Amino acid sequence: MLEVIAVVGHPDLTAPTLAMLEEELRRRLAEFARTGRAGLVRAGQGLPVAFGRAARAAGLALVTVLPSRNGVPDVLESSDRTAAGELLLLSEQVRLLEYDPSDRGSCVGADESLLRSCARLLAVWDGSPTDGRDATAHLVAFARSSGIAVEVLWPDGAGRMTPGEERA
Repeated sequence: MLEVIAVVGHPDLTAPTLAMLEEELRRRLAEFARTGRAGLVRAGQGLPVAFGRAARAAGLALVTVLPSRNGVPDVLESSDRTAAGELLLLSEQVRLLEYDPSDRGSCVGADESLLRSCARLLAVWDGSPTDGRDATAHLVAFARSSGIAVEVLWPDGAGRMTPGEERA
């Protein structure tokens, strides 16, 4: 069975942080590519795209997960559609997973389901607790309690957008 590495992180990372992370992820993922592993990401803007680009640049196979209902791909929020298109072009494989992309609880459940199939998790996390819209801390705790190796990334100079700030 192919060993899989996933990524989770804050949904509100700044553009400079995403650019910095893309380079850092590429370096880290190059090690995984040499050992025949694959990267797994749930389609969306921000960190998933940075991870997808880094995986491709590192030569790591990428698997993108799309939401579905009754086995048919579901419509993503408009802000995630362009990102999902790019991820599909970068991917070697696409998986459908039953979840509602507009429901936070459903997305967290989807992430937990995906993590169960992974050997390793890269978490882009500043150490803050879970709140009403960001479940990164929860997913790190879930992975650790499930015996999944977790590596936390929060490079010097990384930042998050302020409430109300939109991604460029």
